[in-house]
Amino acid sequence: MAEVSKSMQRRVAIASLIGTTIEFYDFYIYGIAAALVFSKIFFPSLDPVVGTIAAFATFAVGFVSRPLGAVVFGHFGDRIGRKAMLVASLVTMGIATVAIGLLPTYESIGIAAPVLLCLLRFMQGIGLGGEWGGAALVATEFAPKGRRGLFGALPQLGSAPGFLLSNGIFLGLSLFLSDEQFMSWGWRIPFLLSTVLIVFGLYIRLSIAETPVFQRVLDKEVQSSAPIVSVLKTNSLQVVLGGMSTAITYVLFFTTGTFGLSYGVKTLGLERSHMLSLTMVAVIAMAASTLVCGMLGDRYGRPRVIIISALVAIVWSFFFFPMLDTGNSWLIALAMSITLAVMGGVYGPMGAFLPELFKPSLRYTGAALAYSLGGIFGGALAPIIATELAATYGSHSIGYYLAAMAVLSIVCVMILSQRMPKDFGEVADSAIGSSAADRSAHSAASAN
Repeated sequence: MAEVSKSMQRRVAIASLIGTTIEFYDFYIYGIAAALVFSKIFFPSLDPVVGTIAAFATFAVGFVSRPLGAVVFGHFGDRIGRKAMLVASLVTMGIATVAIGLLPTYESIGIAAPVLLCLLRFMQGIGLGGEWGGAALVATEFAPKGRRGLFGALPQLGSAPGFLLSNGIFLGLSLFLSDEQFMSWGWRIPFLLSTVLIVFGLYIRLSIAETPVFQRVLDKEVQSSAPIVSVLKTNSLQVVLGGMSTAITYVLFFTTGTFGLSYGVKTLGLERSHMLSLTMVAVIAMAASTLVCGMLGDRYGRPRVIIISALVAIVWSFFFFPMLDTGNSWLIALAMSITLAVMGGVYGPMGAFLPELFKPSLRYTGAALAYSLGGIFGGALAPIIATELAATYGSHSIGYYLAAMAVLSIVCVMILSQRMPKDFGEVADSAIGSSAADRSAHSAASAN
């Protein structure tokens, strides 16, 4: 296998982080707009609760289309290469995001407005469905031995700055624009700003090389002619259980960052800018937890770290909304921060755990599809289920939902940890100068 320089590995690490930051920024600004704006400008004739659910339903469309993106981009990612699909997925996502910023409202074109909104959200989901798999594979397949968890956590870490950037822009708009200006045209600015980020992201991604692991697949000519068929024939259990194991991360995140935002503004009566500020504080805790737990996965094994984090989630689920309902800013910030820190404990190690479930020739399709199914199991339904549970049974009932999803994650990870392939397709030791300690840590992680 060709040697990989440390400078290339650093470039890949930066590209993985920056690329997913841009993609998650695009995805999250939609979630914020759905919570704050879309029910009024795209579904104005509906009851407020029904309008909120309808807006969150368009949010869910992006998760439903993710598996299609995983299949399409995964096919070519396993046939042609990882790098090309990273570029293609970024362009797909970017076009959809900018188009949403230019979309006429219901008042202008009637029912065509929400229909077009759903179509563009569907396109966003296709882009992100291909994006994550490519970013995770580029990071982990370039990773030095003993540091795959750290490198795999970098694409996951991109969700935090993406969220901070999206929230920060909405917060700035809320502070400097009147409500009338914000609802009229201000909400479009975050979507249009994506143009600048996309150009920057393309520059970064075009500078990296194809992964050495995939190059070995090309050299041995072991590609599948139909990766999705091969994955479903040989790894369908890994796909389904992998998706269900990661669903808790989506549930915790979007219950906090999307439903929690809407709940704080519309139910608790807090200022939009205030809730955005509290959410941004919580995301910093998530970023720290994501990175730390990704590294802990290298030392103690990814399944172990994920299971312990999910156990904490079970207990914590019953404290989150009672603290939120106090209306106290300090307690709300603490509740959100702990929730997202727990989420990061599962999410960080998942960046390496899911790719490790599949052999190199099917890894893009398999890992991307599992991750995308997790979005459906968790992210697509979480804001809708939380809204319905709170309206019907009270906010405390959401805790049972969160705890049940954490239990599901634990069961799935325990099963999957016994079915992981032995050969990930490592970068040669001589190419990275890995230490004996690194190799020892890698062996311990593999054993788990």
